[in-house]
Amino acid sequence: MVRKPIYDFDLLATDGRARAGLLKTVHGEVPTPVFMPVGTQATVKAVSPRDLEDLGATIILSNTYHLYLRPGDERIARLGGLHAFMGWDRPILTDSGGYQVFSLAQRRTIDNDGVTFRSHIDGSRHRFTPEKVIAIQENLGADIITCLDECAPPLDYDYNLQALERTHAWAARCKAAKSRPDQALFGIVQGGVFLDLRERSARFLTDLGFDGYAIGGLSVGETKEQMHAVLELLDTLLPADQPRYLMGVGTPEDLVECVARGVDMFDCVLPTRMGRNGSALTRTGRLNLRNARFADDPAPIEEGCTCYTCAHFSRAYLRHLVVANEILGLHLITLHNLHLMLTIARELREAILQGRFEDYRAAFWERRRAAQGER
Repeated sequence: MVRKPIYDFDLLATDGRARAGLLKTVHGEVPTPVFMPVGTQATVKAVSPRDLEDLGATIILSNTYHLYLRPGDERIARLGGLHAFMGWDRPILTDSGGYQVFSLAQRRTIDNDGVTFRSHIDGSRHRFTPEKVIAIQENLGADIITCLDECAPPLDYDYNLQALERTHAWAARCKAAKSRPDQALFGIVQGGVFLDLRERSARFLTDLGFDGYAIGGLSVGETKEQMHAVLELLDTLLPADQPRYLMGVGTPEDLVECVARGVDMFDCVLPTRMGRNGSALTRTGRLNLRNARFADDPAPIEEGCTCYTCAHFSRAYLRHLVVANEILGLHLITLHNLHLMLTIARELREAILQGRFEDYRAAFWERRRAAQGER
């Protein structure tokens, strides 16, 4: 009898560079392309797990750094792991916390063995090494975990070269430290906007061998053209039969254009952060619902949208809630923003499976151009 693997990825169809696949984990299957709502501190802000299920979310992301500091990974382990702790029984991916640590700037010191940092909460001193980060993620119990890496400023070649050597050494140590067979481990490709460094990173990590590959260090200050060039290169270098996860990127236009360049998985705080600030995503742009022009607008956020918010509430009502500082307004706008991102990901998948991805892509941009011309 052949034992079914705990983790697997099937590439089901391609259309140009665009890919449709099926990611299989202990906690369920994830059709790709996929957008992962961000649940940094074991909660996707302003929505419940039941909301996420109703929206059709198949996987969410949580953060190693934040959960290590509060409430603590060992406490979460004692309480049954992250799935039980937050009441979410579908797949979870945890990022390594590397981006958060390295963004602390004045609060951390990096060396070849790891990074020492002070908590943004209380200033207490902590130490992350590759082994420590794997141990934390094993305590959390996510389905997919990631290597400790160094996210360098994208336009500084010398710094990226130095950080790349460190990231590669840490990746090898992370792989050696991993012990749980029910978790997949993704390596993280770094190298800024520099194609020679990106190629070096992709070749090193694929030779080392991981269950999937995250692409880090993008959407942190480079241009869209530079990001796209990196993705086009990596599409030719990363294994076709394993998933590619673009870290921290996720607007409607990013999903379309990065799927066009071979990306399978996305996460971004933008949809929830915008929702909490009274701004809505649409297929044709963004709406600041605090704007007075919406005070008497009876239309939904977006005509044709099937989310709960658009089915029941007007822009005028949502503006009233936001201006009045009512929590419901932030919840409803967040629901819409997540619905849009998850729906676009599903539409992209269906278009790829049907061999009409380029038609979908062209229609997306035509709709956006037409709407902008009307304004």
